[in-house]
Amino acid sequence: MARERSQFEEALMQDEQRRMRNLAEAHEAVDECLRVHFIREYIPGQVTYNLGDYPKRFSIAPTEYDAELLGTFAERGVGLIQVHEEWNDSQRVLGADKFSSHDPEGLQEFVDLVHDLGMKIIPYASTGFFDIEDPDFREEWYDPGRSRLIEMYFDYAHCSPTSPSWREYLLPRLERILDDYGFDGLYDDLGYHKGFEDHPLPEGHVRPAPYPHSALEDLLGLVFEMVHERGGVLKCHGSPPEVSERVATYDYLWVGEGVQDLDKMRRESRALEPYVSPCPDMSRAQVVDEHDLYVYTIPYMQFPLRVDGRPVTGERGCVEGLEYQPAEKCFWTRHCLAIWEHYRRHPDGPYTYGMWDSVPGRPEARGIWLEYFDLYRPMVENGGRAWLEIRSGSLLDAPPPEDVTVSLFANTEMYLALANYGSATHTVGLRWEWEDRRTGARGSQWRLAPREMLLLKRVDAPDADSDAPRR
Repeated sequence: MARERSQFEEALMQDEQRRMRNLAEAHEAVDECLRVHFIREYIPGQVTYNLGDYPKRFSIAPTEYDAELLGTFAERGVGLIQVHEEWNDSQRVLGADKFSSHDPEGLQEFVDLVHDLGMKIIPYASTGFFDIEDPDFREEWYDPGRSRLIEMYFDYAHCSPTSPSWREYLLPRLERILDDYGFDGLYDDLGYHKGFEDHPLPEGHVRPAPYPHSALEDLLGLVFEMVHERGGVLKCHGSPPEVSERVATYDYLWVGEGVQDLDKMRRESRALEPYVSPCPDMSRAQVVDEHDLYVYTIPYMQFPLRVDGRPVTGERGCVEGLEYQPAEKCFWTRHCLAIWEHYRRHPDGPYTYGMWDSVPGRPEARGIWLEYFDLYRPMVENGGRAWLEIRSGSLLDAPPPEDVTVSLFANTEMYLALANYGSATHTVGLRWEWEDRRTGARGSQWRLAPREMLLLKRVDAPDADSDAPRR
């Protein structure tokens, strides 16, 4: 006699049956789209967490403030915390170096807290940037163009992935970062200068394959393997590496630095894979409404990185004993000094929480981020599929206007993201009945004003035991 299913097993079977039907119907309803994405091993909620105003000395050990804020993020489903270069000592002014912490005990306590709350944590590192004033720096590491990034208090060389000597120095230190502190991967600020291929390779440098950026692909592949051997994730920041599609070299790509136009960011990142972690640069972005951050990202299976943590005081821009680039020549010096001036005048806030945050800060931003994250999470549960920027199919009464995006997300439920990036109002006609998840309105005809996004959920899906087609 067959064993009777438990209520839990029965519910699980019904969910899977519903999921399979939804996926089949979604496949049949879409003919043409930008891309189809199988969602797996995706961490949608990510926060970059400010630890302090390096190079000023401070403690990394978690405070009650940290425990409460990190606890809030964990309760709401955030899966990844990333910390920036203030965890290390890139200028060697606090007794450590670029690959070790100036407060190792405090950092370990912070990492342990994040883990205890059920989240992952990754630190800043770089496969390219290294200060030329560091006693370990070698001329042979320079990229062929000898390019540098000189800002605030640092003078970073672009160290080349074609330099075996740089790799010999870098890779063991990245391993130690992972192993010494128990981090769950790395955030790699690439520090890669694409113009180097116009110059002859220096003596001793090697290009592993005949296409221009093969050395970067190779180096990132080694770091990717190093991270994944430990069950971690690799996030990259910089111009998207033009590498071979045959090789997986990162899990997430952070975009948005210097962005002023959110629609430009959308157009340039809409087709990037596998997962994009957008962070519009609010130190410069011209944003009319806080909600715009989500209008230009969610329909492309992207969710903005939350810039948060301890308030930035701006003191990192005026630490005694360090030489800074003058404010009239350096945006970041000016930005830090503006934060410091505002902080002194308004010690009770509103606060700025990171270098890519606005000054003054936006007190409503965290609540809005959490609100949208609650809506986004069920759309991208692992095991689902996403059909991004649908152009034709039985889902639609007619092809949408060029400036309207329709994206479908299917799992045990079906979701739609509709967004209008144009200047005119449009109406989108849909197969099936849908419910606006924010207002509760229902229908199959949806009016979109300029710069408006609707997040919908299908409400008339067939029962699990019914094969009747629905229209």
